This record gives sequence, C-alpha cells and structure tokens, in this order.
Amino acid sequence: MKLGRAALGLLLLAPWTVRAVEPISLGLALAGVLTGYISYPRLYCLFAECCGQKRALSREALQKDLDSKLFGQHLAKKILLNAVFGFISNPKPKKPLTLSLHGWTGTGKNFVSKIIAENIYEGGLHSNYVHLFVATLHFPHASNITLYKDQLQQWVRGNVSACASSIFIFDEMDKMHAGLIDAIKPFLDYYDLVDGVSYQKAIFIFLSNAGAERITDVALDFWRSGKQREEIKLKDIEHALSVSVFNNKNSGFWHSSLIDRNLIDYFVPFLPLEYKHLKMCIRVEMQSRGYEVDEDIVTKVADEMTFSPKEERVFSDKGCKTVYTKLDYYYEDD
Repeated sequence: MKLGRAALGLLLLAPWTVRAVEPISLGLALAGVLTGYISYPRLYCLFAECCGQKRALSREALQKDLDSKLFGQHLAKKILLNAVFGFISNPKPKKPLTLSLHGWTGTGKNFVSKIIAENIYEGGLHSNYVHLFVATLHFPHASNITLYKDQLQQWVRGNVSACASSIFIFDEMDKMHAGLIDAIKPFLDYYDLVDGVSYQKAIFIFLSNAGAERITDVALDFWRSGKQREEIKLKDIEHALSVSVFNNKNSGFWHSSLIDRNLIDYFVPFLPLEYKHLKMCIRVEMQSRGYEVDEDIVTKVADEMTFSPKEERVFSDKGCKTVYTKLDYYYEDD
C-alpha cells in the first residue's frame, strides 16, 4: 500500500511525467495503483493541501487557544469566538465574514489572525488558502492606486475561485491609501455570485492601529473611575470606534464604502495592556522556548517597558511586542 501511494504521488504531483505518457499506456500503468482508492480528488489530497481539507473547527479548541495565548482582551475573545465559530458552522452564509481589528501595536491583533488561521487550516498562515497583504509592502505608492485596485480584485477573485473558503488578512490598514480597499466592496456584499464567483464562505480580516486612541480613552476612563476593565462592554466602544475609523483621513477606511454600507460585521477593539498582562506574555514566551518560568526575569523584563499616561503609567506603550526581544538579553548565552 505504501509503495502504491508513493507511485501514485509521483504521478499526480509530476504533470510533466503524465504528459509524456500516451493516455492508454498511462491508464494501464495506473490501473493497479488505483485499486482500492475512491476518487482522484481524494488521491491528490493525500499528497498536497486541498481546499476541502479544512479542519473541523472546534469551538473548545479555539477558545482554549484564545484563553491561553491572548491576554487582557475579554471583548476580542468573546466577539471572535462567537463570530468565527458561528460563521464556519453556517453551511449557507449570506455574505463573507468581515472582521476589523483595532488597537495599538502589541495588543494581539496579528496574533489573533494567526490563531484563527491555524484553527481553520492546518498550515495556518502558511496555508495556500490564507493570504496576507501588508499595506506598506504590497501597496506602497499612492500614484499606483488604480493598478493596485485592479490587482487586488484579480488576486481575491482568483484565490476565491480556487478555494471558496479562502482567508484574506490585510495588515496596516491605517497605512493603506484611502479608497484602495473599496475595490473589494462587491466581494463583501450580499451577493450570491459576482461574475460567476461566490464569496460568501470567505473570511476577510483587517488589522489597524486606527481608532486606538478612542479605545484607550474608554479604557482609561474606566480605570480612573475605579472600574475593572472587564466591565467594558462592546457597546461602550464599537459605535465610536467605527465613526473614528471612518473619519480618520490617515486610515485606509477613510470614508470607505465598506463602513458606509455596513459591510464590516464586527469592529473588534483590542484594549491597551497593563503591567500584569505583560508578565503573562513573558511567562508564556519563556515556556514556549522551553525555559522554566523565572519570576525575577519576568519582573525585570516587565519593568523595562514604558507606560502611559506619563503620570499614571497604566498602559504599556508597545504592548507585548518588544518583550520577546528584551527576553533575548537574559538568554543570549543559551
């Protein structure tokens, strides 16, 4: 059986070999190998990633990942768990799932995207069906915005045509040229088909620092009032956040039809992190590197971080983003 699979794998994954063989001879050569197998697509998927090989999303597994790896983000955890699981569980969604994640650097936006991708596709961010666009890398020049719009439509259309359940992640939305993201508006709308292609099972995730000031203001107001951050509700932030992003001239969502037409399903706020959350990040990073947690080092690394406002020193300026490089200093000899 193993020999048969190996032979079949070479034939399936080497089209130049197949083309060189006359059809009848090829059929005879494959006859023995194909015995006991069900269909060509299933055979191919034994040797290469296939769109249909999506993981059966487990609500428990996703919640476990969020709880153990994402700190200080009770709102984001609840929204994303319900939104992603509900969408994947729906056999006939009316539109693609669109999530817009907002907050300062280091609060967990990119990390959450990674968690979602890994819970849907085994390859995570490396899957052929997960596509990452970085504004400053893929769309650097404002003078080329017309070209970028055409390319973006082609990339999205081509990838969804290949796999209806594709995931698209757009990073640095706050640095994207205004108007560019509107090119994909038809794909996010309530259409069964757009030029013969259905986008209803795709997921679009937008990451942005825009609106972070508003999120911080709300969190700081709660702190100054003596309230726990866990008391913050989505209703305390979401509307003000969407309006702030829509009116931010330095945001890729400035006056965007995606917001104007209510095509963003969830604006997900990522709260600024406190001292205790930095310690949580450091402990998890130590464990991931195979080290025992050393509380002295945890405290030293956390103490090196800067906080704001200047007088009250409540929130980390850079979240957990730089704690990992600072941790390197203590283990540089290993």
